[in-house]
Amino acid sequence: MASGEQKFPPQKQDAQPGKEHVMDPVPQFTNPDYKPSNKLQGKIAVITGGDSGIGRAVCNLFALEGATVAFTYVKGSEDKDARDTLEMIKKAKTAGAKDPLAIPADLGFDENCKKVVDEVVKAYGQIDILINNAAEQYECASVEEIDEKRLERVFRTNIFSYFFMTRHALKHMKEGSSIINTTSVNAYKGNAKLLDYTSTKGAIVAFTRGLSLQLVSKGIRVNGVAPGPIWTPLIPASFKEEETSQFGGQVPMKRAGQPIEVAPSYVFLACNACFFYISGQVLHPNGGNVVNA
Repeated sequence: MASGEQKFPPQKQDAQPGKEHVMDPVPQFTNPDYKPSNKLQGKIAVITGGDSGIGRAVCNLFALEGATVAFTYVKGSEDKDARDTLEMIKKAKTAGAKDPLAIPADLGFDENCKKVVDEVVKAYGQIDILINNAAEQYECASVEEIDEKRLERVFRTNIFSYFFMTRHALKHMKEGSSIINTTSVNAYKGNAKLLDYTSTKGAIVAFTRGLSLQLVSKGIRVNGVAPGPIWTPLIPASFKEEETSQFGGQVPMKRAGQPIEVAPSYVFLACNACFFYISGQVLHPNGGNVVNA
């Protein structure tokens, strides 16, 4: 996927979470040139927001690498994307993996996160990899536009859920387990139009660093991934048509990234056999933006 000028057809979705199956073009979640090598054989992975976008690409690669995959989605809004992803994982999974799970949940609330973890443990007995990935975002021209209700909603999805999922999953994780949090390039460079979203992404960086220090003595690694502009349902569900058509053109590579260009970062960070000496770090698949991280 070379660098170069790129534009998308103008498009807008009226509500979040966005729907992948109506996007034009549909995001790329796989690559025929990717060569799996059983990096995650026998692992049980939970991926929040796994029905579409980066989450779908991670589900697919994890399945190809031998993991048993469970993912969450928003019931009613993401049902078709979730069904499609579930079928993709079933086709991608290796012989030693168990059947995947798709679990509907609003992860902004502690009791819902506990239910997700309980369902995964009931099905598989343990959790080896937790990917905190669910997110939502809304544009604003001024901080004065962000009322208490919206602020709470964005923080519940984007950072509260990371705390809740982690605290319940840890009861079922052991030495060698891995937690990977999705943050954003916006945490490092700021974004005037996505103030509340950007604030949550900065919180995720701090959460990742602090949690890594807290869990290092238990042999559990905690890392993050900070994507740049990636073509996912979040984009047409967040921005105006003209902004969507030019999305990604501001980075040095002059184009948006695809989910499959981000997902290998999660495989890298989850693989103990190759990369156990990494914790408290953030990877930056962002189209060439230089960040001091």
